[in-house]
Amino acid sequence: MKEIVVRTAVIGSGCAGLNAMDWLCALNEDALLITENMNAGASRNTGSDKQTYYKLSLAGDEGDSVGEMARTLKGPDVDGDLALCEAAGSVPCFLRLASLGVPFPQNEFGEYVGYQTDHDTRRRASSVGPLTSRRMTEALEASVLAKGARILDQAMACRILTGKNGVEGVLCLDRKAKEWIVVRCAHVVMCTGGPAAVYRSTVYPVSQLGMSGMAFEAGAEGANLDCWQYGLSSVKFRWNVSGSYQQAMPRYVSVDADGTEHDFLADALGVQSALENAFLKGYQWPYDPRKAQGSSRVDILVKREEDAGRRVYLDYRRNPTGWAPDALSDEAQAYLTQCGAMRETPIERLAAINSPAIALYRNHGIDLNSEMLEIRVCAQHHNGGAAVDSDWQTCVPGLYVCGEAAGTFGQYRPGGAALNSTQVGSMRAARHIARESARQAGTDSLSVVLPEAPAGDPDALTEELQSAMTRDAAFLRNERGIRALLERLHDLAASVRPVSLADPLLEKRLRLRDLMITQRQVLSAMLLRLTAPGEGVLVTRNGESRFRPARPLPQRDLWFESVWRKSREKERAQ
Repeated sequence: MKEIVVRTAVIGSGCAGLNAMDWLCALNEDALLITENMNAGASRNTGSDKQTYYKLSLAGDEGDSVGEMARTLKGPDVDGDLALCEAAGSVPCFLRLASLGVPFPQNEFGEYVGYQTDHDTRRRASSVGPLTSRRMTEALEASVLAKGARILDQAMACRILTGKNGVEGVLCLDRKAKEWIVVRCAHVVMCTGGPAAVYRSTVYPVSQLGMSGMAFEAGAEGANLDCWQYGLSSVKFRWNVSGSYQQAMPRYVSVDADGTEHDFLADALGVQSALENAFLKGYQWPYDPRKAQGSSRVDILVKREEDAGRRVYLDYRRNPTGWAPDALSDEAQAYLTQCGAMRETPIERLAAINSPAIALYRNHGIDLNSEMLEIRVCAQHHNGGAAVDSDWQTCVPGLYVCGEAAGTFGQYRPGGAALNSTQVGSMRAARHIARESARQAGTDSLSVVLPEAPAGDPDALTEELQSAMTRDAAFLRNERGIRALLERLHDLAASVRPVSLADPLLEKRLRLRDLMITQRQVLSAMLLRLTAPGEGVLVTRNGESRFRPARPLPQRDLWFESVWRKSREKERAQ
C-alpha cells in the first residue's frame, strides 16, 4: 500500500474541513487535507432561501451576551460547555469569514445587521443569500490554497486506523488509481458532513453522502443520534422551501394520478388556519412535534397526501384559497408590508421579498412563473453525531469530529447554528492539536485490515435500507418498522466479506458499509427514545444506547486580571 506520513489528517473539504486546514496551516502544523472531491459535499452545494449564519448580535440596541446565547443553545439534551464555546467563538469566527471576503451585510455605520431565525428570540442571524455556505467554502478554500496546503484529492477515506493509544492513521481509496493509501497520522479531524445516505427522501445534495460510520467503528460514541431536522423541500431540485418561499404565501395543492387537484390545506384546516400556518412555515420551517396542531400540521398533511398516492406542489402562479390582505394574520400583514411585498400573486410577492430565490430555481431548470414546484417532507440536517468534548475531540484519543458529523446539538437548534458550529469546532480542534505536541505519527508498521461489505447488489441494498428508513424512522416513526430494520441490518452484517480493488462496485460497497454502521447506531438511539424516553444526552456506542445528564454551563473566570495572567503564562509556555 502507498503510505503517507503526516501529523494531522483532515477529512472533508466543506466549511469545517477547510477551516480546520486553514487554522492548522496558520499554526504551522504538518497537515494533509483528504477529500473525495473538492467541489462536492453539502457546504458547496446546498442552501435555502437565505442560508443563515447564527452568531451573537452585532447590531441595534437589543441586549445580548455570550452567556445569553449559550443559554439559547443549551437545551436539556445539549452539553453546556459546547453551547458556551459556540457562543463565545461565534463572533471571532464570523468576523474572520468577513475578513476573508464573505460579504455579510452591514449598514452604513458598519453594524452587521441581523434577523430572527427559528428557535431563537434575538436577531442573531446573518446571511449572504441562498448560497451562504458556498461563499464560505470558496473563501476558505482560497485562504487554504494561498497557504500552500497539502491536499489529497479524489481519495475516499473509509476507515480510521486505531491502536491501544488512539488514532494511528486513515485508510483511503485512491479513486483514480484504484489503490489503497494509508495515511499515517497522530490526529484525524473528521469533517465528512451529515450522514445523508441514511434516508431516501432527503434534501441533501446528491454529492453529499457522509461517512459517519468511520467514527463509530473507531470507537467514538454517538450523541443524540435520533435527533434530525426534517422539513418541506423541493424534489426535482433538492432545496429547502423555507423562509420567503413560504412567506410569499403560495398555493398548496395535491394532484391525483388522473390530474384532479385538491386544496388539501384549506379542506383540513379551514381557510383562515391554512393561511396562518402556511405563512408561519417560513419562520417555523423544521417539523416540530410541539407544533403538530399548528404550523407542523402542514408537514403531516403533506405526508398524508403522499401516502394517499398524490403528488404535492407549491403553486406560485395562483393565490391560496381565501387570500386577501385583510384575511391574513397581523404578523403576516406586517411582514409583507415591511418587505414591500403586498402584491397580487405569490410570485410577485416572492420577487419583492427575495428575488434570488426565484433565480435559484430558474438556474436549475425550474421556472416558478410558469410551473408548480413539487415538494416532500425530507431529512435536512442531523442534529446529532459523534460525541465530542469542548475541543471537539471524541473519546478516541486523537480523533476530532467537526461540523454536521459532530453531535453538538439536541432536538432543537436555532437556524444557522450549524454553520457557526463548523467554524468554532474546527478552530478549537486545530488549536488543541497545535498544543498536543506529545502525540506524533508512529514509525512502526501498521497492520491494516480491509473493510468488509455485503456481497449483494449495493444499489438494490442501499435503496432497500434508505426506503425503510424514510418509511419507518423519519419525522414519523414506527417502533415495529425500526425493529425490523435493525434485524435486517444484523442479518446483512453476518454476510459481509472483504472488499476487493478489482470490484467495479467497490466505492458503492464502501458507502453501503458505512451506511449500515450509521443506520444501526441511529436506529438504536431512536428505539430507546421511543420505548424508554429519558432526559439528558442520548449516548450510543456499539449499537447500545443510554441517557446521561447533559454537562451544565461551566462556571467560568470573568475577572480580567486573572484571565490575562493565565494568557501570559500560556504564551510563555508556547
